[in-house]
Amino acid sequence: MAHTSDDDPPLDPAAQRIVDKVRWLMLLSGVATMLGIAVVLGVVGYRVFRSEGSLAPADAVALIPKNAKILSVAPSEDRIVVTVDVAGATEIRTFDLRSLRPTGRLRFASEP
Repeated sequence: MAHTSDDDPPLDPAAQRIVDKVRWLMLLSGVATMLGIAVVLGVVGYRVFRSEGSLAPADAVALIPKNAKILSVAPSEDRIVVTVDVAGATEIRTFDLRSLRPTGRLRFASEP
């Protein structure tokens, strides 16, 4: 459907087809843009709501044996790895990165 003012001469059929085709392509482009924006907003919203409540508490206390020394602390994917010296024996303790709860302990001992 051509929109012409009273002063404009009517377009010939070939030119009208081109105008109609350009309008159709502009409509498709607008729909694709809106769909892309909706997908991006959906992904951002999903990640925000999914991560809600899984953040680590502001303060946490991890108990280690008396007179133990922390040798190193390192992050690893979804864990925090802490190397501890307990009375001359090396121990590795792991904690969940989000909740800061202990997830494991590895002790090293000498073979008999």
